[in-house]
Amino acid sequence: MSRIRSVATSALGVNRRTVLAAAGAVSVSAGIGYALRPTDSQAATTTQTPVASSRRAPAAPLAPYTKGTTLATVAAPRTSSGYRRLGDGAGWKRVVRSELAAPKSGRAGRRTPLAAFVQFTDLHLMDVQHPLRLEFLRSTDPHAWRPQEALTVQGAISLVERVNALRGAPVTGSPLHFVMTTGDNTDNNAHSELEWFMKVMSGGRITPDSGDARHYEGVQNSGLKLYWQPDSTLRDGDKALGFPHLKGFLAAAVREVRSPGLNLPWYSTVGNHDALPLGCYGSHGDPYLAEAAIGGKKLMNVSAAEAKKLQDAIKNAKDPKGVGYRDFLKAHARSMRSVTPDEKRAPYTSADYLKAHLDPAHQGIGPVGHGYSSANLAAGTQYYTFRIADDVIGISLDTTDAGGHYEGSIGTAQLKWLDRTLRDNKDSYAVVFSHHTSKTMTNTRPDPAHPGERRHNGAEVVSLLSSHANVLAWVNGHIHKNVVTPHAASGGRSFWEISTASHVDHPQLARVIELVDNKDGTLSIFTTLIESAAPHRTNFADLSQTGLAALYRELSFNAPGAGKTLAGDANDRNTELVLKKG
Repeated sequence: MSRIRSVATSALGVNRRTVLAAAGAVSVSAGIGYALRPTDSQAATTTQTPVASSRRAPAAPLAPYTKGTTLATVAAPRTSSGYRRLGDGAGWKRVVRSELAAPKSGRAGRRTPLAAFVQFTDLHLMDVQHPLRLEFLRSTDPHAWRPQEALTVQGAISLVERVNALRGAPVTGSPLHFVMTTGDNTDNNAHSELEWFMKVMSGGRITPDSGDARHYEGVQNSGLKLYWQPDSTLRDGDKALGFPHLKGFLAAAVREVRSPGLNLPWYSTVGNHDALPLGCYGSHGDPYLAEAAIGGKKLMNVSAAEAKKLQDAIKNAKDPKGVGYRDFLKAHARSMRSVTPDEKRAPYTSADYLKAHLDPAHQGIGPVGHGYSSANLAAGTQYYTFRIADDVIGISLDTTDAGGHYEGSIGTAQLKWLDRTLRDNKDSYAVVFSHHTSKTMTNTRPDPAHPGERRHNGAEVVSLLSSHANVLAWVNGHIHKNVVTPHAASGGRSFWEISTASHVDHPQLARVIELVDNKDGTLSIFTTLIESAAPHRTNFADLSQTGLAALYRELSFNAPGAGKTLAGDANDRNTELVLKKG
């Protein structure tokens, strides 16, 4: 096929795209390599002065780099009951998946790298003192509030540190091109969280606190047994399960931390928690909620029966605009506790989200806008395409539904744009990124901004992607679980859907993805999971930034009600996904 043009220059196929990535030759307007033909969601760009990269090309021949990956070791329990302490466990082996093509012998000696990148997803950076949070649903659902939630920023920074420590891809050893985060970067659609996210990714000092700067005001010092009270000797429900008493925990959780920022270019995809208040209420919902977000009252406790009724309304999409939640809060006004008002907790709009990415203060290594452009801002869109390598493009979709509810879909204009983009770039392989999975794109509620536009579900997107021979993978998140799904279509066209677990629920994983040409009529996609850089073993006396990041993992492992299968099975973790060349 004519799309493969580079000539291998080493045993592992070091080619022009690898040299570009290693040298840091990044067009800050259009991503790695060269700008695509401008589309209605990406402005025409001119190549700017390359941004210097802290990476240097490793000495040839390249060698696999598995240190810091789950191939080497995985956090595992070292006690058998109660609150379980973590330590170093055995790594996960790689599994070859052959549902879409038969792997051919000798391919390891022939393969040529096409691209390598990292996927973050579902960071859920949380302003845990936010007045609108639904923590009180824990009275009916133990996992509706998690004991680790105050440590999302520390955990995310440690994940950045892990990526910065990787010195090559786990299979080919080639340099990593970029990081893509596939949505739910924030949790409550709050300005405070958006600022933290931008600084985590691009670098800076962060104080993960809001309201009264003198002390924490939230459910964890409320004296309610419903929540873990780490600083108190109160025997709450979590301490009854073995959770520790950690004096000074809350003060440590909200003090200033520093992120080094990624030493790779990074791109961003929007998720429902980024676009919608609490991830489920429409962006054009009840104005009362916006006022309550910055106000001085917070509901912390309701009966299990009341909590279940509200949770069911959310799950069944019976209150997409938040009117029911408004009435619920008003009915419990006398039960609310006073907190310090803070305008930084105000919900942000899609325009605010784009402006934050385009802000030079958050450029980091780049590119400018982290995929988004001024054209997106002008058109009110949050989807775009970018050049990954000289024969691979990336496509970032917006699968959130502004009409409300946490499941997704896309509008007709975006579906047509996706089809046109794949057709116009038929001589390049394509990797598609989104927040929602194909099976969670079931919400086709009209977008209030485009009431006459039809919405399309995941099955329709799968059908469209299957009609293009150049699609290799659809990479997403949302379900907080590792799942790898083959999609086969007639005529031999096929692609892999790669869904990755969140970084808020255990096992708190990100994923390295490598694309290679096996030079035998097949391609392979290698997926390798990584944990944060924090040590597996915790020390309850260590409340440093790193100590808290380690504790974040251990608390998530022990969180009551947490799913025990989110890591997926061996077929969903470290894999080689084989498929035929189109």
